[in-house]
Amino acid sequence: MTSLRTEEWIENRPARGLRWPDLREQWRYRELAWFLALRDLKVRYKQAAFGAAWAVLQPLTSVIVFTVVFHRFANVPSEGIPYPVFTLVALAAWSYASTTVTRTTQSLVGNAALVSKVYFPRLLAPVAALLPGLVDLSISLGIVAVFVRVYHIDPTWALATLPLWLVLMVVAVFGIGLWLGALYVTYRDINQAIALLIQLWLFVSPVAYPSSLVPSLWRPLYFANPMAGVIEGLRWAVIGAPWPGPIIFVSLPLTLILLISGVIYFEHTERRFADVI
Repeated sequence: MTSLRTEEWIENRPARGLRWPDLREQWRYRELAWFLALRDLKVRYKQAAFGAAWAVLQPLTSVIVFTVVFHRFANVPSEGIPYPVFTLVALAAWSYASTTVTRTTQSLVGNAALVSKVYFPRLLAPVAALLPGLVDLSISLGIVAVFVRVYHIDPTWALATLPLWLVLMVVAVFGIGLWLGALYVTYRDINQAIALLIQLWLFVSPVAYPSSLVPSLWRPLYFANPMAGVIEGLRWAVIGAPWPGPIIFVSLPLTLILLISGVIYFEHTERRFADVI
């Protein structure tokens, strides 16, 4: 006697209206995010002459260039803090933000074969892109700790707020990456625009200079940039830079709007990805 087995089918229709991700489903597939993140780490350092040493060389060489160009030649102030450690804190955050936004933008198209052939919550692709950069960020923060000791900078109670600024940075990067990643599936010229956007983003973020140089009239608009608040918050927490005032929290509502709208837009377009990727 032959037994008939009924297979369970999942119909992947395009979404209608606004949707929010099923967090239980994301959790069930969490191992896939770890697998994608680990794969990206292995690919990055596979057959590399210096291996993980690049995570140390990159911030150090950037600090040297910034110190010579902006501090020595352009005489940019650093709020009474030694300029190398002043800019290293910003570069640690900026390096994570810029590289992770690029990886998050490319996370779906870079996994096109997986997206078009296998069902999984697509949100896990940009989530996985957030993780590899955290390894480099931790190394950069370790270098910051060494610089703090070398320049005899005493930590204050503000150091306890460090996790807050790091979380705010990851949330901002994730929100931006969701928008760009979903748009990149349909509009491939996003990949060409991302380099220009990141370059402009660098200049409107207080990486090489303090935000105190920004005229007071422009400061509310300036701090609408999420990285402006993150970088100044990190400097205040880690190296005792002056507190910029309540205006630092102007970027918080925009960061939340970027995250919520990014998730909604991503979920709204998710089920069309396999058709157009």
